[in-house]
Amino acid sequence: MKTKPALAFLMPIILSGLLACSPGAPEELSVDITSSGKEVALDAGGTLTITLDSNPTTGYSWNENADISDKTIAQQTGHKYQPPASSALGAGCKEILTFKALKSCISTISMGYRRPFEKGIAPAKTFTLSLVVK
Repeated sequence: MKTKPALAFLMPIILSGLLACSPGAPEELSVDITSSGKEVALDAGGTLTITLDSNPTTGYSWNENADISDKTIAQQTGHKYQPPASSALGAGCKEILTFKALKSCISTISMGYRRPFEKGIAPAKTFTLSLVVK
């Protein structure tokens, strides 16, 4: 009969060990303009969020769809505008782009900040990020 108390004592330890070895929630990584030109690493299944300053009242915006060098490695899952913190006329906002890391490899994500109606003109700003998916 001594096995029942020992089992009752060991069961929580065994369960906590199993939970520690199981995969957790997918990784989330957030970057901004300061990460442009750099390399970041993310686990497959993880989410990358890029937050960039923007001011659509000037006609400028970041590409609706980012250029992804290998779409089998990363997939864009969203693009939204975060309203300005200020109610001042012409106040800037944030553009938030989200991506899902699909499988292990390297892909480049890039985009330009431009006026979509101005054809053939270089972007005012660019953002490029090398994504290493583990």
